[in-house]
Amino acid sequence: MTATPVTVREGDDDHPAVIEGYALKFNRASEVMGGGLNFRESIDPHALDKTDMRNVVALFNHDQSQVLGRTGVNLELTVDETGLKYSLTPPNTQLGRDLVENIRAGIISQSSFAFTIAPDKDAQKWEKSNERGVKYHRIIRSIDHLYDVSPVTTPAYPDTEVTIGARSLEDIKALDAPPEWQVERDKLVKELKREALNRGLF
Repeated sequence: MTATPVTVREGDDDHPAVIEGYALKFNRASEVMGGGLNFRESIDPHALDKTDMRNVVALFNHDQSQVLGRTGVNLELTVDETGLKYSLTPPNTQLGRDLVENIRAGIISQSSFAFTIAPDKDAQKWEKSNERGVKYHRIIRSIDHLYDVSPVTTPAYPDTEVTIGARSLEDIKALDAPPEWQVERDKLVKELKREALNRGLF
């Protein structure tokens, strides 16, 4: 989940107001996530090149019971150099009207999105972070499926519990593993000590 600003483009008697925002922005670092794992993530500009966006819904607070729109009906998605922009013409329902008023008043001012990462090995990259208090940085290179875009009352940070898949854990363990030269050196030192013990030198 990533939080970005959301606004209302005012309408007139013939055209309803439109809610606009970026569901995600490229190369923008998230808040610190993951509990004890402590990582930030960002999204590569090519992460949406192969994303399935054929059936995306607009929800309020990612709540499936509070539906605001759907692609092909009243939700339009556009990828540009900044990120994924969405335009939502809210339905003439209590939820839609309340949302527009809350955005106008500045009570609701951010949007978010829900997605899954592609299953291939290169879909994400983990790096050690030089930032104090942050252990890792994850770069999302390929988003498999976009599920929803959502105006939200509170971003999904920073206290969100994040589930890390097995592949990610393997990548993280590899980052924390000593370099190959060090492993080889330690093996050689152990072997030399073993030989010395056998000769009675220790």
